[in-house]
This record gives sequence, C-alpha cells and structure tokens, in this order.
Amino acid sequence: MWDERYATDEYVYGTRPNDFLAEQISGVLPGKALCLAEGEGRNAVFLAERGFDVLAVDSSSVGLEKAERLATQRHVAIRTEVADLTDYSIQPNRWDLVVSIFCHLPPDTRRRLHREAVAGLRPGGRFILEGYTPAQLALGTGGPPTEALMMNLPELRDELTGLEFIHAVEVERDVVEGVFHTGRGAVVQIHACKPAEPG
Repeated sequence: MWDERYATDEYVYGTRPNDFLAEQISGVLPGKALCLAEGEGRNAVFLAERGFDVLAVDSSSVGLEKAERLATQRHVAIRTEVADLTDYSIQPNRWDLVVSIFCHLPPDTRRRLHREAVAGLRPGGRFILEGYTPAQLALGTGGPPTEALMMNLPELRDELTGLEFIHAVEVERDVVEGVFHTGRGAVVQIHACKPAEPG
C-alpha cells in the first residue's frame, strides 16, 4: 500500500514538517533522533536542518528514497532504514529524540514500540508524538479507517510510563499536510521527557 501511495513525484504529505513537531522542537538541543514511520522524510529532513543526526525508519523503500532526495535538495544528510515496525526493535539508551508523527499501528505493536521508545531514550531525551484519535473517524480528513489503529491520551500515558509529560492533550486542529491530511483533525499530542539520572 505505502509503496503505491508514495510512487509519485508529488510528496503526498507535503515537504513541510508536521506543525506540532515544528512547534515543540524549539529549544530542544540537537542530538541523535529516531523518526518512526517517516515516509517521505519531511520531518527527518527538518530535524537534520536543525543539526540532528537522524535515522528515518519506514516500511516503504519508495518513501525513503524520496526522503533521501528531499535531504539532498535541502543540502543535509539523513540515514534511512527500511523496516516493518511490527518486528522493529529500538535499541536501549541510544536516542536523544524519538519522533512518532501519524504512526498508526495495531495496538499490541504500538504498546511494545512505545515501551521500547521509553527505554531507547537517553536521560533527558524527548519523545514527540501526534496521532489521530477515534474522533477522527467522524471527520474523515485522513488517518486509518478503523478505531483500533487510533490512539487516545489515557492509553498513551500508560504506554509511555517513565516519561515526564511536558504537553499532553487531545484536541481538534486544522491539519494541512499534503493531499491525504487536509482539514479538521482530531489528534492527540505528546511531548515528554525522560528524567535525567540523579547526580
């Protein structure tokens, strides 16, 4: 599905970064960043432009090829890895930033990946997520077609145990990101930090 969706010269989710990520990254020091379900690379390239060492992971080789082209056009470097997130492992204590923007997965996979993301952050590392809530189904402006693939704040707070929440809300906002995300969106937003080690 994703190879087919990305198999066009057009960047189907645009080339600008996600608005929430762009807002929240201000003041976050550059470091090693992992972008999950990164697709065509808009967020990875944005982070690379701000000095992050970025690994973009996605199941679509077509999307990641476009991500690399976008990075070249913007005169930055990113690393890419083609992987199915259902069996992808996040290495512990490696990342200063983990980004999950509209990364919609089956609940069991999502819970495991979020636990690994918490473990994968270094002390002081940040986790930034935006995804659709079940209320998005009534709006019909993007996202998966089933409630099982949506997220809500109580579940995410549980899945991300061990992080301190800087920003955690469910909200409706205008999402204008290419042809597949355009219109009013019902989203959950998380910006959380892994506590620094004492001493």
